[in-house]
Amino acid sequence: MNGNFAGEHGLEHFDLVIEPNKTTSDLVKELVRYRELFYFLAWRDVLVRYKQTVIGVAWAVVRPFLAMVVCTLIFGRAARLPNEGVPYPVLVFSAMLPWQYFASAMEGTAVSMLNNERLITKIYFPRLIVPAASVIVSAVDFLLSLGILLFLMLWYGFLPSANIVFMPVFFLMTTFTALGMGLWLAALNVKYRDFRYVVPFMVQFGLYVSPVGFSSTIVPAAWRPLYSLNPLVGVIDGFRWCIQGTERLYVPGVLISLAASALLIWSGVKFFRRTERYFADFL
Repeated sequence: MNGNFAGEHGLEHFDLVIEPNKTTSDLVKELVRYRELFYFLAWRDVLVRYKQTVIGVAWAVVRPFLAMVVCTLIFGRAARLPNEGVPYPVLVFSAMLPWQYFASAMEGTAVSMLNNERLITKIYFPRLIVPAASVIVSAVDFLLSLGILLFLMLWYGFLPSANIVFMPVFFLMTTFTALGMGLWLAALNVKYRDFRYVVPFMVQFGLYVSPVGFSSTIVPAAWRPLYSLNPLVGVIDGFRWCIQGTERLYVPGVLISLAASALLIWSGVKFFRRTERYFADFL
């Protein structure tokens, strides 16, 4: 409202400032209230992901399949690393699934605020909806890639173990890890655009330090707790345990990875909410 007009007509001058909710309960209520926007953004991202592509949703299985072939040739044939009594392609692909889901979800979350610049600067809604919706696309890819894993297991005559009922637990653990890391990068990307170039490097480096092309049992026992500080270690070990069931789950490592994952999602949400009030200014 114009200050001169307000003074002449005896009206008070005021500014309307919209701020994000400060309490967790208020945030949850607001997210529930805007759930239809979440569904819309998630469905839009799924449609846009494969729009004007030649092979469409097949990209969801082509990428992890080709990565599995490369890792099998390098680690299984050339390096001849132990396969724990499991066909090496099955060993690698059962780890490639959560890894590709994590990498894709983290990358999508990291650039989600930049990709929705016009929407964010025009209207108010819980900003957390944008990165959360971007994870759905990667979740769809994950479900499609499960078909390739089932095909590989049938091809090699390898049946999944009864532990597969615990797979949703490690799926959620992967989701929280990717979202937590992605929220940090999404908030930093808004102010410092250089971080968009850091993300691919992080993904490539993470692939080498995570037990994707090999079993984590080759890591010396004294180093396994430290190695498990990488949340993907516990996730990948958990997925292999669910699918293969050929080795005992290294519970201390999973607990350490779970704690690291919980710290990531907690700190990521905290940092994102603290900085979101400035997003419209920098976008």
